[in-house]
Amino acid sequence: MIEPIESLERALARLPGLGRRSAARAALALLREPERLLDPLALALRTARAEVCCCPRCGAFTVKDEQPCALCTDLTRDAASVCVVEEPADIVTIEGSGAFHGRYHVLGGKLSPVHRMGPEKLRIAELCERIGAEGFTEVLLALSTDMEGDATAGFLAETLKNCPSSRAPVKVTRLAFGLPADSGVAYSDPLTLRRAIVHRCPA
Repeated sequence: MIEPIESLERALARLPGLGRRSAARAALALLREPERLLDPLALALRTARAEVCCCPRCGAFTVKDEQPCALCTDLTRDAASVCVVEEPADIVTIEGSGAFHGRYHVLGGKLSPVHRMGPEKLRIAELCERIGAEGFTEVLLALSTDMEGDATAGFLAETLKNCPSSRAPVKVTRLAFGLPADSGVAYSDPLTLRRAIVHRCPA
């Protein structure tokens, strides 16, 4: 295999959702049509590298000449609530649902002893500062439902109860647990089903 092609395949294979075979197909497709595919992709990558950054306030993706980001400066959003997520990409997903209209705060990960991710590496201190400065009354934790996400949510809930900068007690909530839409009991894993039963609501 020619080294530049192998190098391109390895770079593409690092992307989420692309295995070695998919990366190889993508690399060959790019090289077959460089003017139509490869050149526009290279330009888009260079532009994104030069212009995209994270908002210094919330951590969402923005451009360098728009800081704080549009989500932080939009006066029509609910300034009393903030949704805490693990990564900037989570904001895109939540915004797509159209169900949340408050502010956001990106932690930059979740607690994980295996990956040496402790509280000091997450943007928890910045969250406490924002609660004091912006006066949030509700913090919605939109974190993963795995063991690490649960541990992070528990740690945050306890930390925010004793947040010294808050003006008043902060209500900490979490995304509801339940069965996926258009799914059935027979197709649910035991943990999802257990959470759906524990957090059941009136019919």
